[in-house]
Amino acid sequence: MSSLFIKPADIAAVVDVALAEDIGRGDLTTRATVPANSRLNAVIAARQSMVVSGMPVVEEIIRRLAPDADLIIESSDGTEVAEGGVLGRVDGPAEGILTAERTALNTLQFLSGIATLTRAYVMAIEGTGATLLDTRKTIPGLRNLSKYAVRCGGGTNHRMRLDDGVLIKDNHIAVAGSIGEAVRQAKAADLGGVKVQAECDTLEQVREALEAGADSLLLDNMSTAILTEAVAVVAKRIPLEASGGVSLDTIRSIAETGVDFISVGAITQRAPAVDIGLDIAWA
Repeated sequence: MSSLFIKPADIAAVVDVALAEDIGRGDLTTRATVPANSRLNAVIAARQSMVVSGMPVVEEIIRRLAPDADLIIESSDGTEVAEGGVLGRVDGPAEGILTAERTALNTLQFLSGIATLTRAYVMAIEGTGATLLDTRKTIPGLRNLSKYAVRCGGGTNHRMRLDDGVLIKDNHIAVAGSIGEAVRQAKAADLGGVKVQAECDTLEQVREALEAGADSLLLDNMSTAILTEAVAVVAKRIPLEASGGVSLDTIRSIAETGVDFISVGAITQRAPAVDIGLDIAWA
């Protein structure tokens, strides 16, 4: 299955909420100003360079509000588009298309923003051997689409949900008493073969978690010097992930320490929406 596949049910769930939120009793402005049976031909245009994500969502919105419209996708998800490029063309009933405009653009701008920022991070570590991961730092209700946008940008998904794996963090360690004890308890639990990852703040914790049998380690907010030492200590016995305070300015140097993965919450938490417009060709 393609990494750019998104479940129709995930699209439908978001569209249900988005349309209910936006439309209410209907598009009063369009009803009042646009003659009945008017048709509209428009292009969905990039007003800045971007990586596209969300065209299947646009397709679903158009299908619901303007079922007789024809939507031609010119730039599929995952495609890099320059400023002025065309993402799609739509022709059909003006009322339905204009009613759909804001919800369609909001979603497309949001998801393409995530994909665009993700691509920048991916390109920053190209050739290092490190893989960019996302996190669970997503807007509630939009996780599946947000993580789909990460894939469109070339990133890799970490846990989708809590039951996708065990990640022992500082609060778990505090309650368990130590990182070694937390790892041992997790390894002894009946989890059906789920891998156990432990978050480490120090080299001492790295050694302790490794000895306790952790399957992978998350190295949190470590300097590049300490990351390099941690890589040497582990010596490729288990995968290492770096996280915490990663930026486009620092990710390359982090990758060059030899870690296997770098997780960045900013790609889903703080990605700016890109600028996309619906421009009328003729009406």
